[in-house]
Amino acid sequence: MVLPGCSSDKTAASQDGSAAAQSSPNSSSTEYFAPDTKGIKTVTVQKTAVPEYLDLPAHIEADPTRVVHVYPPTGGRIVEMKVRPWDHVSKGENLALIESADLSRSVADYHKAIADNEVKQKELARAKDLYEHNAIAEKDYQQAQADALSSQADLTAARDQIRVFGVDPDHATSQLSVVAPRSGVILDVGASPGEFSKSLDAPEPLCTIADIGTVWAIGDIYENDLAAAKAGQDVLVTLNAYPGQQWSGRVSVVSDAVDPATRTLHVRVTLANPGERIKPQMFGTIRLTRALAQAILVPASAVVREGNDAYVFVAKSPGRYERRNVTLGRTFATSIEIAKGLSPGETVVSEDPLLLRAAGQS
Repeated sequence: MVLPGCSSDKTAASQDGSAAAQSSPNSSSTEYFAPDTKGIKTVTVQKTAVPEYLDLPAHIEADPTRVVHVYPPTGGRIVEMKVRPWDHVSKGENLALIESADLSRSVADYHKAIADNEVKQKELARAKDLYEHNAIAEKDYQQAQADALSSQADLTAARDQIRVFGVDPDHATSQLSVVAPRSGVILDVGASPGEFSKSLDAPEPLCTIADIGTVWAIGDIYENDLAAAKAGQDVLVTLNAYPGQQWSGRVSVVSDAVDPATRTLHVRVTLANPGERIKPQMFGTIRLTRALAQAILVPASAVVREGNDAYVFVAKSPGRYERRNVTLGRTFATSIEIAKGLSPGETVVSEDPLLLRAAGQS
């Protein structure tokens, strides 16, 4: 007599629990409806070709063909450095002033050559007149011609030597102004006033100038991923300094040698840099498209998150929707990949899914 009563109580409790589960808003089988169907928007999901990306760590470098290491054309004592790191300079602008004994000697040799040439030219004119009047032998006249040509050659050499220093021979002094060979930014200064420069034998240049109107993004790719990088391939470059911004570019070159220490190759992307916002040695990422894969995407507004769970509302009949738990995949700009839980052709609520009410709720 006791056992049937117990069985009856358990059955009733089970039925009450089942009903509670069906009405629970956390149950994926709960039916929902739209009090105002005009405020509900839906979308039918289909499989879409989605790119698979490969992100490479990268850094920015100045284009080496646009970098100039400035050495003085002659040795001497540095009187003044007129630039500092990260100054912008124009072509022909003074960078440094040097007191040069070599320049002083070259100027003296130039003036000596001028004086000697004047004497030799006058001697040639006199010898020509004497020769025409049969006052000297022909060999003496020829010697005067040779001396005049030699003095003219010495004068030309002395003038060219001063011009190599970048100085006007007729207005040269012992002080030499080192000028910028191109416009750009001073990356580094390797000298200070009072030091002695040994010209091209100096261990460091006076300064380094870079034109960063165009820069390189250098990325490292593992040899296993090498098939994803091809010359001419379109890429996107992002920089840590500018979150949310992207630069479009193309792969210029993929290096031919693997670094034995890191087992990576270098991928180079050339970027235009108007306004010089991109600075050398910045860190960022180069994004390559590895392949295209089929995936189901839904608008980001269609997904509702609760803790570690995510769900969408699937249309079952006009005005009736089923809450369904889903597994999320990759996130894109305005869409989210549904890795599990939806099939192509199903219709989901795309906006304001929280406006739905569970069936039986007022």
